[in-house]
Amino acid sequence: METKEFEFKGTKVSGFIGLLLLLACIAGIALTNIYLLSYSGIITPVLFLAIILISCGLVQLEPNVARAMVFFGKYKGTLRENGFWWIVNPFYTKKKISLRARNLNAEAIKVNDKSGNPIMIGLVMVWKIKDVYKALFEIDSQTIGQTAGGVTTLNSTMRAFENFVSVQSDAALRQVAGRYNYDENSNPADDVTLRSGADEINEALKQTLNDRLAIAGIEAVEARINYLAYAPEIAAVMLRRQQADAIIAAREKIVEGAVSMVKMALDNLKKDGVVDLDEERKAAMVSNLLVVLCGDEPAAPVVNAGTLYN
Repeated sequence: METKEFEFKGTKVSGFIGLLLLLACIAGIALTNIYLLSYSGIITPVLFLAIILISCGLVQLEPNVARAMVFFGKYKGTLRENGFWWIVNPFYTKKKISLRARNLNAEAIKVNDKSGNPIMIGLVMVWKIKDVYKALFEIDSQTIGQTAGGVTTLNSTMRAFENFVSVQSDAALRQVAGRYNYDENSNPADDVTLRSGADEINEALKQTLNDRLAIAGIEAVEARINYLAYAPEIAAVMLRRQQADAIIAAREKIVEGAVSMVKMALDNLKKDGVVDLDEERKAAMVSNLLVVLCGDEPAAPVVNAGTLYN
């Protein structure tokens, strides 16, 4: 998205020069009242006015803090250069904004996945202001951030951004969760689900957040799902289904292994010539071995004192 932000090009010098001028004006007032008392009615107000104008131009910028410079309602650029500055034109309004990264740990919300199953999902994200112009002038952050007295402070403005990010993250989370199934049980053909495709889901969530936050000049640095579960009303049913699927999968493995072992036993008996069994006795042996290998309880051995044919 196109940006309207640009660097402040107005006249600015080191703030220490302005500080020296302030001290000179204060000294001038003192000397006038001592040595030029007859002119103090003229010189003193002028020096007081100079002190006020110079003080209005002094600004201090810490790392990752910016000032949007506005001259009688017209945006004149963004001052991002750290240090102590004196803006020679005292009539600039200097709107302060923090560019530091912030966390949002959103509470889990109830949404429907691709199959319509109600699930609980939450996210944690790191965000920061990227475009000062959009942040201050594209959304109503200053009006929302006004205190009870009608004053807009940095903290109140940043709280307005936090509210904006919270609402948009909720919408983005619902949007992304609705594209995927909770797990493979909902649709075995799905390659990516909310449970199995963490990296892809997190990347899609980050992209969706950036698309939604771009209008406010905010960047989602990192976003990931930090909570995922079925909604309480279906959690017990889904747990039983997962347990049943696990039992079926385990049984399949047991049967597959048992059949392989029975085949190996018959092949080895035939190969080594230990015993020659007809088809009926082979079937009986296979049945007995499968019962032993696939049973839940340990088999009780029975000694056959006769022959296989009695």
